[in-house]
Amino acid sequence: MTQVLDYRLDEETEALRKVVREFAQDVIAPQIGEFYERDEFPTAIVRQMGELGLFGLPFPEEYGGSGGDYFHLCVALEELGRVDSSVAITLEAGVSLGAMPIYRFGTEEQKQEWLPRLCSGEALGAFGLTEPGGGSDAGATRTTARLEDGQWVINGSKAFITNSGTDLTALVTVTAVTGTRPDGGKEISAILVPSGTPGFTVGQRYSKVGWNASDTRELSFADCRVPEENLVGERGRGYAQFLSILDEGRIAIAALSTGLAQGCVDESVKYAAQREAFGQPIGRNQAIQFMIADMEVRASTARLAYYRAAEKMLRGEPFKREASIAKLYTSEVAMENARWATQVHGGYGFMNEFPVGRFYRDAKILEIGEGTSEVQRMLIARDLGVG
Repeated sequence: MTQVLDYRLDEETEALRKVVREFAQDVIAPQIGEFYERDEFPTAIVRQMGELGLFGLPFPEEYGGSGGDYFHLCVALEELGRVDSSVAITLEAGVSLGAMPIYRFGTEEQKQEWLPRLCSGEALGAFGLTEPGGGSDAGATRTTARLEDGQWVINGSKAFITNSGTDLTALVTVTAVTGTRPDGGKEISAILVPSGTPGFTVGQRYSKVGWNASDTRELSFADCRVPEENLVGERGRGYAQFLSILDEGRIAIAALSTGLAQGCVDESVKYAAQREAFGQPIGRNQAIQFMIADMEVRASTARLAYYRAAEKMLRGEPFKREASIAKLYTSEVAMENARWATQVHGGYGFMNEFPVGRFYRDAKILEIGEGTSEVQRMLIARDLGVG
């Protein structure tokens, strides 16, 4: 008997997709543009996402989660991304960077203390990895943490940290150099720092090109003290732990990117039917039809890429290469579709009142965050045994 690959969603996942789709269209779409232009974090919308259970999707019910899996999160991210990337990245970072390190590597006490609030969306978590001079070179960590009288004393700074200064932010897990490895390299560990801890300062929101309704800030630590038991996972394993979190996160970013690419198709189809030029809707022009058809081809192929990566991950098979392929391809597709959707809209595509103007501004960071396109190509080549 021939086995057929089946990428249809099961009833539970399809029901989730429809709920998130309706929420995105009915709640987010009508108001997110105003938050975006005011450069304001949509706290009320994020709380509603929490009430829907979106922040708890991949976590067990015993910790306040929905008992789903990582693919459920990806499906939700795609549907949010079809309407707005700011709220989608708030969810992605809150789950994969804020809560997941605690779930994967935290002690039982840490899980019991933090996960119920993070899963409900009552609180947001962030992960402080990137540093002002580090970028993709996460191993170049300069932030330090030394043990002193049963406390970690943290000094240093972090850059581009999502969800780190909202009204809902409750904690940031930071990577810091805690010693020297036997081979002379840096021993990097992850340490949980609750918001409001003395010596922990959250900077002003960055003025960004896109993702304007998401929260991104610089963090600084000056003799910031937290208990020794705030270590997340093993001492000296912070960097390795985060790399594994990043592999999963790339699939989530791929889902978000697919959503943006599909959103460009949605808006272009709608606009091509409404906008008239030379006495007929522009959608009757073959040039416009081909632009939109090519956009749909890219979005559909992008979806298959992240589905495949998620499938391998959930089967417990090696999925690093597939995650990098999905992240690389979908982010570049999002950028390409945003460019063509803007072209379909003409002058209106350059106006912020139209969603595609927002999509165009939001797409570029997808080729940079959670591993640049160049890093993905390097990882894929390395996995193939090249170099």
